[in-house]
Amino acid sequence: QVQLVESGGGLVQPGGSLRLSCAASKTIFSFNVMGWYRQAPGKERELVATVSKGGTTNYAGSVKGRFTVSRDNAKNTVYLQMNSLKPEDTAVYYCCAVYGFTIPDYWGQGTQVTVSS
Repeated sequence: QVQLVESGGGLVQPGGSLRLSCAASKTIFSFNVMGWYRQAPGKERELVATVSKGGTTNYAGSVKGRFTVSRDNAKNTVYLQMNSLKPEDTAVYYCCAVYGFTIPDYWGQGTQVTVSS
């Protein structure tokens, strides 16, 4: 078992930035993919960004160019740098870890991101 704990969420004005962190209770080296999902009120959880063990990143079209996902295996941490935030980015953001390539094996508790003036 591994615990994932997100941090860094909060209230930010449109155009602002936040950096989310996801700290794992043990090494994340074994996980092929680390990623971030988000869930806005009334909507299903959607994939935001992923980073593979090999460093390959993928982003949802709505965040591409604004968000950057990174993975630090030595620190057992994955990050999501969010820039140029928009109100539509408001959601609970969840970190996940995947041994393979599909269904996440572990989830964090989530951290609230609210973008509002």
